[in-house]
Amino acid sequence: MACGNCGTGADGKPAGCKSNGYCSTSGCNKLDVFDWLTGVPLPGGQTPFDAVEVRFKNTRKGFYRNASALQLNPGDLVTVDAAPGHDIGMVTLAGELVRAQMQRKSAITDTYELRKILRKSTQEDIDRWHASRKLEDETMLAARAMVHQMRLDMKVADVEYQGDGTKATFYYTAEQRIDFRDLIRKLADQFKVRIDMKQIGARQEAGRIGGIGSCGRELCCSTWLTDFRSVTTSAARYQQLALNPQKLAGQCGKLKCCLNYELDMYIEAVKSYPSQNAKLKTKQGTGYHMKTDIFEEKMWYLFKMPGSAPVMAGFPVDRVRDILAQNREGIEVEVDFARLAEENEAARNADVEAEPEYEAVGGEDELTRFDSKMKGGQRRRASKGRDRDRRNDRPKPQGQQAAPAQGQRPPRSQGSPSTDQPRAEKPSGEGRRDRGRRSRDRRGPRPDRAQGGNGGPPPTPPTA
Repeated sequence: MACGNCGTGADGKPAGCKSNGYCSTSGCNKLDVFDWLTGVPLPGGQTPFDAVEVRFKNTRKGFYRNASALQLNPGDLVTVDAAPGHDIGMVTLAGELVRAQMQRKSAITDTYELRKILRKSTQEDIDRWHASRKLEDETMLAARAMVHQMRLDMKVADVEYQGDGTKATFYYTAEQRIDFRDLIRKLADQFKVRIDMKQIGARQEAGRIGGIGSCGRELCCSTWLTDFRSVTTSAARYQQLALNPQKLAGQCGKLKCCLNYELDMYIEAVKSYPSQNAKLKTKQGTGYHMKTDIFEEKMWYLFKMPGSAPVMAGFPVDRVRDILAQNREGIEVEVDFARLAEENEAARNADVEAEPEYEAVGGEDELTRFDSKMKGGQRRRASKGRDRDRRNDRPKPQGQQAAPAQGQRPPRSQGSPSTDQPRAEKPSGEGRRDRGRRSRDRRGPRPDRAQGGNGGPPPTPPTA
């Protein structure tokens, strides 16, 4: 199971293989515990602690008793007792630090209640373990197909085979209670193993799969976070965050775990501020608390003044305390909102940093240097195309020819104006005949008619 890429970096720390804690060499295991007691000799006459910590797949760990007094070191593969059969895991911690880990997790240090380590894994045990692990992906896909066929509202997230291949644990996620007794019978009949169903949460599934968060870094649950505490919307309210589900939800669909990271500091800061239920009474009107800016140490109030529009104003925390103290004495202070708005605007402009100017110090030309030259030609070509489309889309009278293709000269009809000129009303009587004669005089004689003829073929010239 060794990936072969977990080496030691230049600073002596594990380089890691980016497997998010699932490689057997523990080079990048997020559940690793630094053994700071390594090399410290035991006092005279004290026997070593007879329990070790063993890690399995899916960040599963357990404590086992070393009843045979085997010489075990972190990274050794051991065969441990299971119910029934045996399982194979990797030793992650040994020595006196295991006692401290047991006290921290379960407050029990009695090793007689622990299951035993049978032996160091032999090559036969490891080969059988590898053969069982190769069946996990195929089993998971088959289980998902069965769940879809049975229309169960659940998702099979992963499958873990026991080291001896006699038991398979199916990890699944579901929003409600699922009756999967029929599913267990079908799985047992197909794979001929004992079936164990274990429900996990959406956060555990995201930690197992991994990914990149909105911050641009790897998910905390897949790199270092080992315990998942409940996250509520009150954490966002304390930090003055907008209750937008798209911003507050992580890849698991639940509230982000990082909302709890700075929550304690926000709670401590808010405790020192005046109560948000207190109202500021001024001569202009009463102010109601809207928000608290902890970074700028300001509290914003909305003043509803009679006869005018509401006004939003921000006060420093010390100023709010002074106004509340005067209100308790029955004094209504006078506030210059125009001057207060100017001060807030000046403070806001002072905090805005000037945008840095970038220059092509290497001498390269900018990629946008052709934009100014191309825009003029593109506009001219676009305007010509729009004019042509409008002419082609114009309704044509019956008998009129279609618009010519681009680059061809449009044919001119006999005795009719051009198609791109507005059509005038047809003259009547003598005016129409006069206009026809003037048009023929300008164009000259028509080749298909004789001068003065009635439209027939031209006469044959006399022969000598």
